[in-house]
Amino acid sequence: MSSNSITHAGSAFRSARSGTGSARFSRPTQLDQAMLDHMAGGADPEALRELAHSTAAALLDSVHHTQDPEVVQRVITLVDAEGIEPIAELWANTDAQSLPGILWRLYMMRTWMRRNQKSLATLWREGELPPTAASAIAGINSSPNAEDIASTADSILSGAFTGDFAVALDRAATFCIVVSRALAARAHKPENSELNRHNAILKNARSLATTAQDFASGAKLWRENALH
Repeated sequence: MSSNSITHAGSAFRSARSGTGSARFSRPTQLDQAMLDHMAGGADPEALRELAHSTAAALLDSVHHTQDPEVVQRVITLVDAEGIEPIAELWANTDAQSLPGILWRLYMMRTWMRRNQKSLATLWREGELPPTAASAIAGINSSPNAEDIASTADSILSGAFTGDFAVALDRAATFCIVVSRALAARAHKPENSELNRHNAILKNARSLATTAQDFASGAKLWRENALH
């Protein structure tokens, strides 16, 4: 996806695929075995569902209790190093209102933000006119540049693992709301009046609004100790 793409800026939560890098992250053996079983057609769907939830909980808990910044960095950049497939196999099809479903969306959001830094910086500035409290909630400059978008992407995901999980989800929800608002406004501009382009932008705005609601609901469930 082009870093200058605005029309499709809301689509990456569903379809993003990342290439592999040189650094390798040591995945839990049980996750690797589950993927092998799944690809061989031998995994029980209920067992995969349980494994999705257990691996998500174990990953979050282990990072919350570590003081090693290198461990935190490896977890945050898991998709960069390993590609999306390791977690997609277990987490991509889980319910949005579950811990693996929320973690999946957080990882996808970071990938999407880093791949679309310039366009998202522009959209944020447009969506925050006039300025609101959103910049403070999301933890981003009210007039961000591309580097600000990238650093915010990292800080939201790292905050989910090392800070208050619900606050990280609030930040993610707010970011999606502002960009959704900007996309919706763009859809009605004269240069986007062509029907297919207009509808594509609106579709992405609605998709982001739905994702924002997923994050907001996840934050509420977490505060109620009901996100599993």
